[in-house]
Amino acid sequence: MGSAAAGVVHRLVQRHETLATVESLTGGSLAASIVDIAGVSGIYRGGLVVYATELKGTLAGVPTDLLSERGPVDPDVAAALAEGGRQRCGADWGVATTGVAGPEPQDDKPVGLVYVAVAGPNGGEVRQLDLDGGRDHVRAVAVIEALRLLAERIHDADVKDPDLDPDAQTPDPDAQTPDPDAQTPEPATDHP
Repeated sequence: MGSAAAGVVHRLVQRHETLATVESLTGGSLAASIVDIAGVSGIYRGGLVVYATELKGTLAGVPTDLLSERGPVDPDVAAALAEGGRQRCGADWGVATTGVAGPEPQDDKPVGLVYVAVAGPNGGEVRQLDLDGGRDHVRAVAVIEALRLLAERIHDADVKDPDLDPDAQTPDPDAQTPDPDAQTPEPATDHP
C-alpha cells in the first residue's frame, strides 16, 4: 500500500491539489495508508469514517432516499461518498470505499462486493470489485484499488492538462521549427 499511496501523494504535491477520504468497510485504513507518507500534510485535508449507514447521509452528504432505496453498498452511494467527502473537506479530490468485508453477506450483497470511487475536478469514477478471501484481505485490497483508481484519475487529469504534468514535454515557443521544404545549402569549399 505504501508505494501506491506515495505515488498519489507525490503527484498531488506536484499538482498543488488536495485530497479527502470517506471510508466505510476500510474503517480508516485508507486514510492511515495516506498519512503514513512523509510530506502528506500539504495535500491531505482529512477524512470521514462513516461505518453506520445513517452517517453516510449526515456526515458525508449521501442523499437519504438513495441510501434507503439501495442500501450502503451501491455504486451511486460510492460516488456520492467521494463527492461528499470532497465537498465537506474542501478538497480537490475525494476517494471513497464501501462494500461487504464479511464474514456474512449484508442486505443480500455478497461478501467481497466492494465499490471504490473517486471524485475530482473533472468528474468521477466508480469501480466495482468482486473480491475473494477473508475480511482482512478484502479490506486491504479495497484500499489498494481505491489508491489505484485515484492514481489513474490523476493521470487522466495530467493528460487533459499537461501544464500540470512536470514530466510532460512542452515545446519551447522560442525554438525554430525547421522548414521541411527548405533546401540545405551545399557546404562552401575554398578553391586555391
